[in-house]
Amino acid sequence: MTDRSQITAIIDGRHNDPFSVLGPHRSGQNRIVRTFQPDARQVSLINSKGKVVAAMSKIDAGGVFEGMLPPRQRRYALRVVTNDGTTFDTEDPYRFPSTLGEFDLYLLGEGSDQHIYKKLGSHITRIMGVSGTRFAVWAPNASRVSVVGDFNQWDGRRHVMRLHPGNGIWEIFVPGTGAGARYKYEIQDADGNLLPLKSDPYAAYFEPPPGNSSIVYETGYTWKDGDWMLKRSSQPAMDQPISIYEVHPGSWRRRDDGTCLGYRELASDLVDYVSEMGFTHIELLPITEHPFDGSWGYQPIGLFAPTQRFGNPDDFRFFVDRCHLAGINLIVDWVPAHFPKDEHGLARFDGSALYEHEDPRKGEHTDWGTLIFNYGRREVVNYLIGSALYWINEFHVDAIRVDAVASMLYLDYSRDEGEWIPNEHGGNENLEAVEFLKRLNTQIHAHGATSFAEESTAWPGVSHPVDAGGLGFTYKWNMGWMNDSLSYMGENPLHRKHHHDKMTFSLVYAFDENFVLPLSHDEVVHGKRSIIGRMPGDEWQQFANLRAYYAFMYAHPGKKLTFMGNEIAQYREWNHDQSLDWHLLEQAKHKGVQRLLRDLNSLYGNTRALHELDCSSDGFEWIDWNDRDNSVLSWLRRDSTGASVIALTNLTPITRDNYQLGVPLEGEYVEVLNTDNEYYGGSGLTNDVLRASATEHHGRPYSLSLRLPPLATIFLVQRTTPTDGA
Repeated sequence: MTDRSQITAIIDGRHNDPFSVLGPHRSGQNRIVRTFQPDARQVSLINSKGKVVAAMSKIDAGGVFEGMLPPRQRRYALRVVTNDGTTFDTEDPYRFPSTLGEFDLYLLGEGSDQHIYKKLGSHITRIMGVSGTRFAVWAPNASRVSVVGDFNQWDGRRHVMRLHPGNGIWEIFVPGTGAGARYKYEIQDADGNLLPLKSDPYAAYFEPPPGNSSIVYETGYTWKDGDWMLKRSSQPAMDQPISIYEVHPGSWRRRDDGTCLGYRELASDLVDYVSEMGFTHIELLPITEHPFDGSWGYQPIGLFAPTQRFGNPDDFRFFVDRCHLAGINLIVDWVPAHFPKDEHGLARFDGSALYEHEDPRKGEHTDWGTLIFNYGRREVVNYLIGSALYWINEFHVDAIRVDAVASMLYLDYSRDEGEWIPNEHGGNENLEAVEFLKRLNTQIHAHGATSFAEESTAWPGVSHPVDAGGLGFTYKWNMGWMNDSLSYMGENPLHRKHHHDKMTFSLVYAFDENFVLPLSHDEVVHGKRSIIGRMPGDEWQQFANLRAYYAFMYAHPGKKLTFMGNEIAQYREWNHDQSLDWHLLEQAKHKGVQRLLRDLNSLYGNTRALHELDCSSDGFEWIDWNDRDNSVLSWLRRDSTGASVIALTNLTPITRDNYQLGVPLEGEYVEVLNTDNEYYGGSGLTNDVLRASATEHHGRPYSLSLRLPPLATIFLVQRTTPTDGA
């Protein structure tokens, strides 16, 4: 006989082990079935053919029924007659065994399951011939966890989950529940207090705010990028060109009515544009689900779900597929540094500091009003690494860009004295975060993808291999180059000679890391002005400065990154709530900048000297770094065969005729790019074929005499087959 207190606890929603009461149970030689149906006036047990095999008795007015299974009856379902006379048949969720095996539970408890997203979350499956959805969630400090949704009138008493006490995972199979079902978790904390409903940390799909429910999703997508995936390697190809177009999907281009393009529209319009422009990679600002548009995705709630703003997960798969079929790599921004405090998210998920730290000196970013992941907890690390691998394995993304790495590495990041806790050695390094990042990057590379770090400090070895003492990222953003060069370009050209070192200092450390040169979204918001808006002078000088700067960037060692809108010289700062100003391309000066970026991408991608040794000092050599009075820089870029490109940039509005330049070899040289070309909106001061004379200059045996256009950058190569009579 069941203890009356247990029946009462079931009805009141306080029982934390309903499988011990509900479902089938031995009673001597018989099997008794109990079910909780609070809206029923009558319940019967039926067999697989729908025939009633036993009536059930209502043993409590609150809705608990009990009945005896016939001796040879093993499987059963329930026929319920509700108080309003409606009759329906349903499976009993408490007759099904655990959906997690011992090995699953072992890996989950150990925090080493690389496919954790296949175990936790919601998954459509069949158990004992019955279709339904398996739900599983980690909440070790909860006294009760229920899955609630459309399928049970959001009543937390109906589907209380089974606890695996060894690792704090709760799970249940809900028969008859399928794709499209909305759900959340109803959780009571350790003291029995009911928490706000929680979204599923492992949800594959969400409904829009303010509902924020998780949605059961089953992919039906058939991939077409098999050849692409076969070519992915655990060894990054550092010698390949990388030119990244950074995109906020909601504001790149909008429909005529102002609404956002969807993933499938972007798969056509954006991918075609990027292909035409010659970029090798698209980088998306975070598309993990996030409740607030104004965070641009950098305050995520669902690390396993493409945001519903642009479509469903298979729509996103279509977008990735289309990128690969067009030969474009896809990078997604990913945020393991912090998460928002929204009550439906991870914050105090089971009533305790589960994903975050209890102590705010370790657990909160006051700058952003967000919480910090506890990198010392194996289950949290498993959650985060599982998310990164999910995007690589399930969505075929090629790279992960990790946001705000510096905030992870330093315990005193943006904190005053007394606001942080030193590590065990008394230092400010977050040793747990360091180990997490090493493990993360090892796994990313093992799965054929690459990783990019947005890291703004002098932390050593960010992009060095883990086994060499580094953090293991493939590439690191060169924030020093970005800050120095933009600061220099903002100076009046008459004063630039006093700031010359800002354009040369980056070469002191250019090969300490595998760098990306970023002109990202962060540089065109919050009053910083657009890139063209930072350029001094009248309109002509602004555009000439911009063109010269972009070409300088492409000739500088390091991979390239350009935020959308930079390539059309958009005047205004980026606004996430509206489209880029594409109408500007009706003006020749804006069209010229776009043409220049397209040609720079083509030249960079097709010229090994400009990309093969981006990360090696063997690929760079100054010709003259110290012509500060003229604000002229000149240098060589080389490939592994010795073939070279000469780059010169004149950063004053003065034409310099008969400028002498030392070169390594005799013969003829031709311009392969000149930013003052009329085609780009320049004044048209170009050079014809140049012949090197045997006059020593810049410490080299030969030299050229050429014309340097005002505020311009030119690229020269040696002509291998001189023109007759030239």
